[in-house]
Amino acid sequence: MPLRLLLRWSPPALTAGCAALLILIAFNRPIYLPTIGTSELNAFTTLFLSVVLEALPFMLLGVIVSALLQVFVSEQAIRSLAPRSPFLGSVFGALLGLLFPLCECGMIPVVRRLIRKGMPAYIGIVYILAGPIVNPIVFASTYTAFHAQPGILYGRMGLGFLVAFLIGLVLSRYMKASPLRTGHSTPIHEHPHHGHHSSGQSERQPLGTRFASTLGHASEEFFDMGKYLIFGALLTALIQTGVDRSSLDAIASHETLSQLFMMAFAYFLSLCSTSDAFVAASFSHLFTAGPLLAFLVFGPMIDLKNTLMLFSAFRARIVAAVVILTAVLVFSLSWLTAHLIT
Repeated sequence: MPLRLLLRWSPPALTAGCAALLILIAFNRPIYLPTIGTSELNAFTTLFLSVVLEALPFMLLGVIVSALLQVFVSEQAIRSLAPRSPFLGSVFGALLGLLFPLCECGMIPVVRRLIRKGMPAYIGIVYILAGPIVNPIVFASTYTAFHAQPGILYGRMGLGFLVAFLIGLVLSRYMKASPLRTGHSTPIHEHPHHGHHSSGQSERQPLGTRFASTLGHASEEFFDMGKYLIFGALLTALIQTGVDRSSLDAIASHETLSQLFMMAFAYFLSLCSTSDAFVAASFSHLFTAGPLLAFLVFGPMIDLKNTLMLFSAFRARIVAAVVILTAVLVFSLSWLTAHLIT
């Protein structure tokens, strides 16, 4: 019950706090705190607004594309393209975000429906992991944030593909039953057959109605994701202005600790993958390529909000296995990649 209450009231509280912060900044009201001077407050405001304003256009583009796909692209069209081979299926799942760049929050319910309709479960999980990274919108936002460091850009895309691909191969070999929480645990290689009356064919709506649904879905997702972006920018600004620089330098100077710190930071921030590159870029003067890549790859794949969504859709043992595999692979491969590109 306490966890349920926390999940119920944290989004409104987070929204109210972010709104109050924006109002204070908009009216340029001074905030008198005993340990924060005028210079620190100005630095905090500048950093906070820069992260939000740089990331906002990409987040808006992402939710519009997500809404268009939600309304106009049928699940059967995606399922009909799925290969039979585990190797090709893992490649297909890892690259599916190039065609269907959904937001990570919108992927889990879509993938759950696709698995119930017969798509191999490992392909759906690979798509959940790679889709938030290997897609054109995230490529554009990461390029904008790290145009001076192309190694970070291509390292992020390559690691996102490789980690998801490897997990797909493992799951295709060892996951023999449906990973979904609801329904019967039928073998995942037994694809149920459905009639020709698909939901997309039976629910033909006028074009105007579908565009209205698109706008409604986009606006709802934008405001839902916006509070996480603002909260992430808030924490980023607080850490860089409120935490002693020597403490961050001590973390950044330790190779292993800095990667673990940035992975944990990405997990709890739960930023949208279309905007997290700008937060990572604000730390580029402190951290090397390894921790930055760990932040940019682990956060979109596994964070606090999508962990809760995964537990609501998939069996706990499968979620735990995916989280552990992702953490180990991201940590080791980001370290290796950083040494190759530097």
